[in-house]
Amino acid sequence: MNFSLFTAKRITFSSENKKRMSTSVLNIAVSVVAVGIAVMIITVSTVSGFKKAVYQKIIGFQAHITIKNRDINETYETRPINKNQPFYPDITRIKGIKHIQIYAAKPGIVKTKTEVSGIILKGIGKDYNPYFLKENLVNGRLPDIKSSKKSKDILISQKTANLLNLKTGDNMDVYFIQNPPKARRFKICGIYKTGMQELDKMIAVCDIRQIQKINGWTKNQISGFEIFIDNFADIEKMTQKVQDEVAGIISNDGSMLQVSNYMRDNQFIVQWLKLSDTNVAVILILMIIVSVLSMIAALLTIILERTAMIGILKALGADNKKIISVFLYNGGFLILKGLIIGNFLGISLLMSQKYFKIIPLNPDLYYVDSVPVDINLFHILLLDAGSLAISIAVLILPAMLVAKISPSKTINFK
Repeated sequence: MNFSLFTAKRITFSSENKKRMSTSVLNIAVSVVAVGIAVMIITVSTVSGFKKAVYQKIIGFQAHITIKNRDINETYETRPINKNQPFYPDITRIKGIKHIQIYAAKPGIVKTKTEVSGIILKGIGKDYNPYFLKENLVNGRLPDIKSSKKSKDILISQKTANLLNLKTGDNMDVYFIQNPPKARRFKICGIYKTGMQELDKMIAVCDIRQIQKINGWTKNQISGFEIFIDNFADIEKMTQKVQDEVAGIISNDGSMLQVSNYMRDNQFIVQWLKLSDTNVAVILILMIIVSVLSMIAALLTIILERTAMIGILKALGADNKKIISVFLYNGGFLILKGLIIGNFLGISLLMSQKYFKIIPLNPDLYYVDSVPVDINLFHILLLDAGSLAISIAVLILPAMLVAKISPSKTINFK
């Protein structure tokens, strides 16, 4: 029989404890641990969910990795590259690469009777993955790009529709500043809304053949390729693999290909999202400190109340190591109780938010219409294990006060 564990169970779970002064202190300590772990779980899950939601929205437009002409021109009007490349579409054979698709981009101006607005036309082909646009479609349908004829369909954002007072089924005239200037009349087939206002007000989606026609390109000339990967965390590693595939490819005009990724092209947003990691770290540290201090106070209270018991155990031959273990087990039980309550509370609140969207947000400010959550079991278990380990490690110090208690001075202590 484990003497220390048996004694700790008697101290923790005995019905006599309800009559002791320390009961209120212990309940407060357990409550603090429970609230602390609940706050930590909610913080990590909401920040992770927010980052994932923002990444998914931006990557829906820009992809994880892009391949385009190595052009010093930083505008959307890049020099074309040939679609017939040795890596297209076979690059998906590389483990970790999920999909590759072609695209073409063209800046233009939309003019109505009362309003004028700049816009970026993104041309998509038959290999385009429509999942992102379908998820964010609020009215109408996606452009028809499967037919043999060039489609005049165009998909615009709700922000653009509201700004220009347009709706599904209306015609929309787009003007292109080039030599000579050109204009095209499109028909609005649908309206989308992602909540990413900066992108929504710029991007409209159409048939890639329309952009090829406007630019005077052949059917094999495009702006570039978009590549999607399985795991966002591997973006730099996968970018290098793509770079290895396209390195040394030189076009007939002497130009070369350039590989970039979301992280490199959106440093401002990446740095902004990284700030949230700092906030999470601060909250976790504060919650752990508060929880540990409350447990130290609780353990000291227990030791003071059990001074006579400690003296008797020492008189009966129990050494300091065994008695310290008793109180460490005791602290561990209390921490586990707090963790269980905190996990139940935190996960319950997260599940409620995930399925019922209790807390709404202004999408114009936060890019999402409600607080997003990402319930990751591994992260939760890591928080629990880390909190338990840190708390018990810190409790060793107050538990060592047991070594200074003398049996002769405490057996008659009342």
